[in-house]
Amino acid sequence: MEYTRREKIINLLMQVREPLTVKAIGNLLGIPPREHYMLYEDLHHIAKTIRKRFKGKNLFMIPPQCSECGFVFKDMKRLRKPSRCPRCKSERILPPRFIIK
Repeated sequence: MEYTRREKIINLLMQVREPLTVKAIGNLLGIPPREHYMLYEDLHHIAKTIRKRFKGKNLFMIPPQCSECGFVFKDMKRLRKPSRCPRCKSERILPPRFIIK
């Protein structure tokens, strides 16, 4: 039986011990780098699926953080990697990381 991309992501995030970035998820699943941006939309839907199907489990996100000043992007309206820090304008941003627990 062939799993959908979202099912593969759910299985991967339930098995890992450390949170993964979208880039790491894409690389582990063999998704071309050009399509990694689509994983953010998948993760948004996965969060809803996890709450409904797997009682007691949640998709956790470690928010993006600026490497220069340490600013943490806590209040994000949608899942993504920000392009610049609003505080120091640096573009060195650590991407969000995800895990299911």
